[in-house]
Amino acid sequence: QVQLVESGGGLVQAGGSLRLSCAASGRTFSAYGMGWFRQAPEKEREFVAAITWAGDFSYYADSVKGRFTISRDTAKNTLYLQMNSLTPDDTAVYYCAAYRNRITANVGRVDSWGKGTLVTVSS
Repeated sequence: QVQLVESGGGLVQAGGSLRLSCAASGRTFSAYGMGWFRQAPEKEREFVAAITWAGDFSYYADSVKGRFTISRDTAKNTLYLQMNSLTPDDTAVYYCAAYRNRITANVGRVDSWGKGTLVTVSS
C-alpha cells in the first residue's frame, strides 16, 4: 500500500486560494491513480477531483470545475490540488486518495487514504 500525508490546509477568506499537497511513500506512486475527496461537518465524504497514474486525464466534481486544478509530480511523489475562488461551501477536511485500479468518484473504490487536512473558508 501507499502511504499518504496531506498538507497545505488552513484558514482563507472567501475568494482566496490555497494549494494542497499530498506526499506519497511506500509502493510505487507512479502506478496509482490519485484523487482528492472532502468531508464537511455532518456530511458524507465526497469526490473532488482525480487524475490518472500517467497524469494524462483528470476530472472534477461539478462543484469545483473551473476553480480547482489537480496535478501530480511523479519525480517528487507528490499530488497537488490548487484551489481558487474559494467559498465557504468549500470548507471541509480534504483527503488524498490512491487507486490501484481506475480512478473513480466512488468513495468505496479508494484503496488508500491520507488522514486529511482542514480547509476553512471564511465569508
